[in-house]
Amino acid sequence: MGDGLRTEFAGIAFKNPVVLASGTCGFGREYNEIFDIQRLGGLSSKGLTLHARAGNEGIRVWETASGIMNSVGLENPGVRGFIDDELEWLNGLDLVNIVNLGGHSIDDYLEGVELLNGVDLDILELNISCPNVKEGGMNFGVKTQVARDVVRKIRAACRHKLVVKLSPNAEDIVSLARACEEEGADGISLVNTFLAMAVDVQKQKPVFENVYAGLSGPAIKPIALRMAHQAAKAVHIPVMGAGGIATWQDAVEFVMAGASIVQIGTGSFIDPFTALNVVDGMEAYLNSRGIGNISEIRGVV
Repeated sequence: MGDGLRTEFAGIAFKNPVVLASGTCGFGREYNEIFDIQRLGGLSSKGLTLHARAGNEGIRVWETASGIMNSVGLENPGVRGFIDDELEWLNGLDLVNIVNLGGHSIDDYLEGVELLNGVDLDILELNISCPNVKEGGMNFGVKTQVARDVVRKIRAACRHKLVVKLSPNAEDIVSLARACEEEGADGISLVNTFLAMAVDVQKQKPVFENVYAGLSGPAIKPIALRMAHQAAKAVHIPVMGAGGIATWQDAVEFVMAGASIVQIGTGSFIDPFTALNVVDGMEAYLNSRGIGNISEIRGVV
């Protein structure tokens, strides 16, 4: 692999701009049995919470037209479990280690950040699409002012590079992106899953125990691309684009729309080699066009 895909994001060097998205790759061990994940630029860990979670009851994944819905419920080993069992392995890999952190209260976030401050990692990706249990269940990432308060407090406490993962269910994605920048985020990633619903017509009831679930996959790509474009035009910090990316052409579209990094999620469930194919396809595209580095086409649309 040449230097054409080398990318800098918030001062951190990526060998290429392709990252496995949080919640779709565990901590990378399973995919590494299929191919060398060190050929990718980075990996965003399964979403962590302060304490271990067993996840939701009932059906967790439901296939839709050109996508899937999930209601996994942030099943994870907790921050301490991650540090004890996964972090050393991840830090030993030649890729950027992005640790995704969620929380159901400000205190949860802050305690999680404090624990992660004591270890080495490259980027902390803050998932603000979690319900604020203490404030009636509204997600932190829906209201701009609520999200602003969270980012301000986390930024003040966090010693690592901080990327905020935005929800497409936000009241105003542009205002939210600007608020993150104003409160000191080093970058943003978007989008997370769209709030959606499925009904079992035989049982005459919702498919999911929680009624609503998150929609991802190729079906959301055009909307995710639009939101990434809007956000990239509105801020001066770098953007990680995500949402339905399944081919190298999809990835190039996100780069042209302004993203520095692209995240592959649901596409890996369709074909485990998706992320690797995206890397190879992007490199071939640059070579065919005589483009020296991917940055030359970033934000051209």
